[in-house]
Amino acid sequence: MYEFKYHRPATVRQAANLLVKNEDAKVIAGGHTLLPVMKQRLASPPHLVDLSHIEGLDSIEIKGRSLVIGATAKHADVATSAVVGEAIPALAELAGMIGDPAVRHKGTIGGSLANNDPTADYPAAVLALGATIVTNKRRLKAEEFFQGLFTTALESDEIITKVMFPLPKKAAYIKFRNQASRYALVGVFVAKRPSDVRVAVTGAGSEGVFRVTSFEEALKKRFSPKVLDGLTVPAEGLNSDLHGSAEYRAHLIAVVARRAVEAATVKG
Repeated sequence: MYEFKYHRPATVRQAANLLVKNEDAKVIAGGHTLLPVMKQRLASPPHLVDLSHIEGLDSIEIKGRSLVIGATAKHADVATSAVVGEAIPALAELAGMIGDPAVRHKGTIGGSLANNDPTADYPAAVLALGATIVTNKRRLKAEEFFQGLFTTALESDEIITKVMFPLPKKAAYIKFRNQASRYALVGVFVAKRPSDVRVAVTGAGSEGVFRVTSFEEALKKRFSPKVLDGLTVPAEGLNSDLHGSAEYRAHLIAVVARRAVEAATVKG
C-alpha cells in the first residue's frame, strides 16, 4: 500500500465537501472494490472518504409504495431484512447470492452500483424494478444511471445516498454463477410491475447490464415461462472469454430467463 489521507465525515454534506476540496479523492464504504485495486497499485487516490460512519445511511424502510435502502446497507443486511423479505423477496434472495459471507458482511449496495461491475447482481435488480438512485444532488432513473462498462452518471463529487425500489407484483432473480468467483456468468432479474414487465440481464453484456425487450413484450401478453419458448438473444455484443463464449451466454440468457419467470410465478 502507499500513503494516503483518510477522512471519516459524519454527514453526507461533509463527505461531498471533502470530494470537492480534494482532487482525485475516492469514496469508500465496504472497500471490496477499491482496496484490491489499490493493493495492486492500479489506483492510487491521495484521499479516501469513508461513508461507513454516517448515521442513517444504512437504513432499510418502506416509504409509500417503495422499498428504500440506504447506500451503506450491507448485502447481508438486505438479505436478512424482514422488511426486504416481505416487500421484495427476490431482492433479499439476490443479496444473499452475492460473493461469500465475508463479502456480504462488508460490501454495500451503494458501492456495488457506483462501481457498476458488468458481472454484479444489483444492477439487474435496479434496472428490472425501475428503481431510482438518489444522490446528494439529484434523482436518477436506472436507465440514466448505468452508462456502460464500469461507468455511471455520477459526477466526481456526487454520492449515492439511497435507492428507491417500486414494489412489483411478481419478481425473481436467477443466477448462473462462476463457481470460483461467484460472479454472475449470466444473471436474469424478471419483474412484473403494475404497468409493464421488465427483464434485465447482468454478467453477459460487454457494456454491462441490459434489458431484453423481446422477452418483455412476450411476457406482457402472458406472464408464463412458456411464452419464452423459442425466443433467443443475439450473441452479438455479448461477452466471450475463457468462462464462456458469446453464443453460450446467449443460450444461458434464454434458459435462465425462463427459470426466473417460473420462480416469479410460483412465488407470486
